[in-house]
Amino acid sequence: MNILTICNKEMQSYFRSPIAYTVIALWALIGGFFFYFGLSFFVQRSMEGAMTGQSFPMDINEWIVRPLLSNVNVVALFLIPMITMRLFAEEKRSGTMELLITSPLKDLEIIMGKWLAAVVLYAAMLGLSLLNLLTLYAYGKPDWKPMMIGYLGLLLQGGGMLAIGAFISACTKNQIVAAVGGFGVLLLLWVISWASSLDNSTFSRVLGYLSINDHLESFSKGVLDSKDIVFYVTLTILGLFLTGRAMESIRWRA
Repeated sequence: MNILTICNKEMQSYFRSPIAYTVIALWALIGGFFFYFGLSFFVQRSMEGAMTGQSFPMDINEWIVRPLLSNVNVVALFLIPMITMRLFAEEKRSGTMELLITSPLKDLEIIMGKWLAAVVLYAAMLGLSLLNLLTLYAYGKPDWKPMMIGYLGLLLQGGGMLAIGAFISACTKNQIVAAVGGFGVLLLLWVISWASSLDNSTFSRVLGYLSINDHLESFSKGVLDSKDIVFYVTLTILGLFLTGRAMESIRWRA
């Protein structure tokens, strides 16, 4: 109940500030543009194939759904730090962090409540982008299973990224620093797989495994791979664990 109370308080804080409205508006605008562009390209290629008499593979999942999931993944990299930047930094700035750490609430309850609120907001954003794909059923028959698996991957990846962002927010009282720092860490985890393309050494393969982007590839294909699920769950636990250590540091200094 304490976790849900913190979660509800955090959700109200999101919508009392411009953060939730700004993030959702940007998400809907950019996601809608990518969907419209992908659909227009698919229709254009279909018409060209029909006019020239050439066979054209009418695979909506490969031409629209999968590219949209990839683009949404990129947009999330930029917007997730905006969701997490205020989780703890705002509490420090406003002086309410002392009230939290001296309350009968446990650190785990505070962390889980704030992280859960961020996950709920992110899940709502994913649901908003899913509405675009549902319109495809009015004109075609896309396979819903790869679509749902792809969105499950985005949600698991988002949970890990939100946990990392929460840790960065717990390390500062400046929201701008928290946003920039969170984006920098997530971007590093995104591009770290580039090192694996340089050679085939064990170190390069380890760096490739740490990439948050590469593990989404199987989900986008509609494949559930246990190693990818374990990676995102581990990333989430690690982020929440580091946030807990940051909370202990705040309590010790107080």
